[in-house]
Amino acid sequence: MSKNIEILKGVDFNNLNDENLKKLLIEKFSKNINKPIIPGESYIPVSGKVLDEDDILWGIESMMDAWLTAGRFSLKLERELAKYFGSRFSLLVNSGSSANLLAFYTLTSTKLLERAIKPGDEIITVAAGFPTTISPMIQFGCIPVFVDVDIPTYNIKVEDIEKAISPKTKAIMIAHALGNPFNLSVVMAIAKKYNLWVVEDNCDSLGATYEGKKTGTFGDLATLSFYPAHHITMGEGGAVMINNASLKKISESFRDWGRDCWCAPGKENTCGERFSYKLGDLPEGYDHKYIYSHIGFNLKVTDMQAAVGLSQLTKADYFVARRKENHKILSEMFKEFEEHFILPKATVNSDPSWFGFMLTIREGSTIERNKFVEYLEQNKIGTRLFFGGNLLRQPAYSTINYRKVDDLKNTDTIMNNTFWLGVWPGLKTEHFKYITSIVRKYINEIK
Repeated sequence: MSKNIEILKGVDFNNLNDENLKKLLIEKFSKNINKPIIPGESYIPVSGKVLDEDDILWGIESMMDAWLTAGRFSLKLERELAKYFGSRFSLLVNSGSSANLLAFYTLTSTKLLERAIKPGDEIITVAAGFPTTISPMIQFGCIPVFVDVDIPTYNIKVEDIEKAISPKTKAIMIAHALGNPFNLSVVMAIAKKYNLWVVEDNCDSLGATYEGKKTGTFGDLATLSFYPAHHITMGEGGAVMINNASLKKISESFRDWGRDCWCAPGKENTCGERFSYKLGDLPEGYDHKYIYSHIGFNLKVTDMQAAVGLSQLTKADYFVARRKENHKILSEMFKEFEEHFILPKATVNSDPSWFGFMLTIREGSTIERNKFVEYLEQNKIGTRLFFGGNLLRQPAYSTINYRKVDDLKNTDTIMNNTFWLGVWPGLKTEHFKYITSIVRKYINEIK
């Protein structure tokens, strides 16, 4: 038995103000969790989590319920997320990728009649980004239609969207690129004009706003991720934000095995007619808890995850503000390198909640992207490419059925010449001074 467990055995768990518990948490956090990052000595991660004692206390309190699966903390977090965003509803799931899966499959329900997405239908999206934005549509049998992106916002070229529309088009599903909102006024106007569903992949953009309104509240559905790299974390986890009331019950069904019943876990007969339904070819009175209206999944979270998420959500505005501050610092520092790099630019009418600091090497620069990022990594500076680059160049997507608008030139440029640096709240000015000193050194060496 470990020393920590021995200490915890002596804690009065009926009193979470127990000084022994507080002492243990402080000791463990100072030693193992939020370790200092010393420029030049420690590796500077491109992303990371920021935790405190409250996060663990909430997790411990949820464990004391001995409920484990989704329960009171999950329900509270769903309410608080909807309140934070200004959405009508939210549903927790076990990852941001699952959130994209659930959001898309919600739109395939036969309950949506003629508006239901069917295999062979077309979905407008982009190839510059993360795979799980487009994977659900491919897995269902739809045809993604790829539109190029703009540099330096890295978002969909809205002037090309209508070129992608055909009689088979049913939806637009795209991400706000690295915390920078896409042009929602144009996208939503096009969606209204052609009666298209809109799914906002908001996984990298918690807290971003467009025309003063939070992203994730414009489309019919939106998604969030709570992986440790994201704005707030609960380890693994995500959520679907629902702004169309008719979609809530459908989303719940797909998330919870596809069942028709809407009882919360551990609850019975919420509808008062548990043994009164006649659905499908089942016998009349078949237990409603075991009637399935969709071919669904089990994408639920644990209550311990949700408890940590509740604690993190109270700090979301602080985390977002720190990301904005760090991005601004890097933007100022990198002005001296504009000969070599295209600096990121916010979309007009937006206030991004930056996930990272995106840089594209200019045509004609003596910098080679791969050699440069390797140099940064050797000097203990974390970097990332813009996820999959051009997803159509990836092995997994090389044989898919798709359409595209024009040649996706900027998407290929991103694949070859773009990378990003961290702006997460664990980084400070001292880290950015070190990063710029290493960049300066590299540029001087290759002259």
